[in-house]
Amino acid sequence: MTEYGRGPGSEPWHPEDPLYGDQGWGGGQQPAPGQNQYGSQQQPYPQDPYAQQQPQDPYAQQQQDPYAQQQQDPYAQQQQDPYAQQPQYQQQPPYGAQQDPYAQQPPYNGGWDTGQQPAGMPYEGQPADPYGYGETNDYYGTPEAYPPPQPPGRREAEPAPAPAQNPDWDPEVQPEETHPFFTGADDGGDAKDDDYDDDPRESRRGDGGGERRGKGKKKKGRSGCACLVVSLVLAGGLGGVGYFGYSFYKDKFGSAPDYSGSGSGSVEVEIPKGSYGYDIGNILKKLGVVKSVDAFVSAQNENPKGKSIQAGVYLLHEEMSAAEAVKMMVDPKSQNLLVIPEGTRNAAVYAMVDSKLDLKKGTTAGIAKSKKSELGLPGWAGKSKDIKDPLEGFLYPAAYPVTKATEPEAILKKMVSRSNEEYEDLDLEATAKKYKLDGPWQVLTVASLVQAEGLTHDDFRKMAEVVYNRLKPDNTATNRLLEFDSAFNYLTKQSNIKINLDKIRSNPDPYNTYYHPGLPPGPISNPGDEALRATLSPTAGGWMFFISLDGKKTEFTKTAAEHAKLTAKFNELHDIG
Repeated sequence: MTEYGRGPGSEPWHPEDPLYGDQGWGGGQQPAPGQNQYGSQQQPYPQDPYAQQQPQDPYAQQQQDPYAQQQQDPYAQQQQDPYAQQPQYQQQPPYGAQQDPYAQQPPYNGGWDTGQQPAGMPYEGQPADPYGYGETNDYYGTPEAYPPPQPPGRREAEPAPAPAQNPDWDPEVQPEETHPFFTGADDGGDAKDDDYDDDPRESRRGDGGGERRGKGKKKKGRSGCACLVVSLVLAGGLGGVGYFGYSFYKDKFGSAPDYSGSGSGSVEVEIPKGSYGYDIGNILKKLGVVKSVDAFVSAQNENPKGKSIQAGVYLLHEEMSAAEAVKMMVDPKSQNLLVIPEGTRNAAVYAMVDSKLDLKKGTTAGIAKSKKSELGLPGWAGKSKDIKDPLEGFLYPAAYPVTKATEPEAILKKMVSRSNEEYEDLDLEATAKKYKLDGPWQVLTVASLVQAEGLTHDDFRKMAEVVYNRLKPDNTATNRLLEFDSAFNYLTKQSNIKINLDKIRSNPDPYNTYYHPGLPPGPISNPGDEALRATLSPTAGGWMFFISLDGKKTEFTKTAAEHAKLTAKFNELHDIG
């Protein structure tokens, strides 16, 4: 049921709809409005305002219908609705005096298998339109009318006729789609200013839909302005790309700004540890040595020794060419460095610092003594009262950059810090346990003895073995006496190879290894890397004695008898009685 109480119909039935009043699908001439199909005048029920709003039987005029020939429509003569006698419809009509609009409609008998309700048959002698419109106009009599409806089984979609004002319209040709930006059309889609030769019009179909159809060649109009704008944008973009491309090429492939010549004046440049090409170039540029970083890096790459530039302080000139700056920096003479040789004693190091910094003699030694606890010594450093200098062995031999403004305390801190780094990497603690020494302090002391007595790398390893063998408790050859001349020279602050045997054996100083068994109280020099590593990895040849006859080569022996022969030869060469 629809909202009006009738079965769904396939055709509209409102009085204003042009299909209103159609009484069937006869396929022939439609009867005039108000005319019965059987020749009589059809009149709707006066009391039923909806009588003509119901769809009619679509098969009413088909003569071949067996129901049409055999019997009369059971509803043709029925004047009253079978439900008309019900009191509720008589007492409460929806339109005042009128009866129920459903009172005159027959019930559905189920005889039509069409999917829709059968329409009521018209009656003769019925009054005119109850709504007062008079006789219904023919909605199919004008050219603008909608085509008459067809039965559901015979409906076919027909194209709408082309507009009369456009004879060239072809329904088979699809319209050419163009963007309104280039056609010059406004947002509404209408072309203006004669953008097309032909004026397309919209064609409306029977279902209310429409298509925009047009054909013609596009004329020059606003599209010219649009193309001009696009061209200007593209030209600007290409210009920007070209500018940046030129700048990139100049930065990457053009020659970098540079000074010429060797410059003038004097500039002290300090290069910190871990600096690379661009880092060094930035430092030099900031100090006015080179004109650009790229020029320096390029010169460094071209110089075969350019990559060998190390951290340090260099004495350079102002406004030098990059090539000259690199040339000076690879020359050790240009570096303002304090170089500490391997095996140098602290007393000599203090004197070197005073000389390098133009300080009064003894200045650095006084600072080392007074501020020894502030220089960063490790916790395992010796604290015996017999130690002559707690910093001995901690002024690591290396090259230290200094400037005119460097303070003695600062340079001493750098040396101690470097020693701590090196000793930590070597793991002196493990070596002490391996050879039963009293901590890293004694390992450092052994390394200082090896450094002072050995001459070559092979000497260092054999010398380390001699020390460890003489320190053994079962050593009966020397009774745990080391008997190193270097230790006696340390306590006497000298470096003699000719030492009186009676004098050396009678000196009770703790550092005298001819007098006291075992190691001295502390290191006697600052050992280098080779001596330190030899101490960690000595030989195992059973060496117990050594002697250098000419001061250039060391002879090692295993027995006291072999050593006695070499000692006699040494005394003879040096005229020692």
